[in-house]
Amino acid sequence: MKVWQHLKTITHHRHLVMLGCFKVGLYKQGLLHDLSKYAPTEFLIGARYYQGNRSPNAAERDEKGYSEAWMHHKGRNKHHYEYWTDMNLATHRYEPVPMPRRYLVEMVMDRRAACMTYQGSNYTSASPLNYFLTSKERALMHPVTQRELEYVLTMLRDRGEVETFAFLRRLLKGEPFPWEQNDAPETAKKNGNA
Repeated sequence: MKVWQHLKTITHHRHLVMLGCFKVGLYKQGLLHDLSKYAPTEFLIGARYYQGNRSPNAAERDEKGYSEAWMHHKGRNKHHYEYWTDMNLATHRYEPVPMPRRYLVEMVMDRRAACMTYQGSNYTSASPLNYFLTSKERALMHPVTQRELEYVLTMLRDRGEVETFAFLRRLLKGEPFPWEQNDAPETAKKNGNA
């Protein structure tokens, strides 16, 4: 029974992300989103730890102290900020780097869909921001990624999906964030949008 429930949950989540990605023009990313969840390494562990109200990765982590499924997942999916970590040549330490815009946008859709999936009828447009603000992950993100994500999730809470998705479509076409207005061409180039 857990296998079937897990399959339904991850497929429902993928469907929500896909629809969100399509609405902002990320067609390929929408189609390819989270396909690694169907790989045996992730799927079998996910089915074993399935609870229905939170990620199986959290339950696996509670039991083992780490999540093998999560380590597999984050290394293959660029919409997770954890993927964007590399060696800093100045400090010789692994540190976060800013996420390219198209993966930041997919991450927004992923977080929105995860809240919708696990919160069900309790979901509101504030849910993704509330989760983000109460998690400890902000300290692990690159400051640029953190600022951009918080801005978009706040917009989702305050202005709703229609306005936020319109902003994300413009962002993907190279429009800068408000604080980048003075260096818009350079920012777009740096983020792979020019």
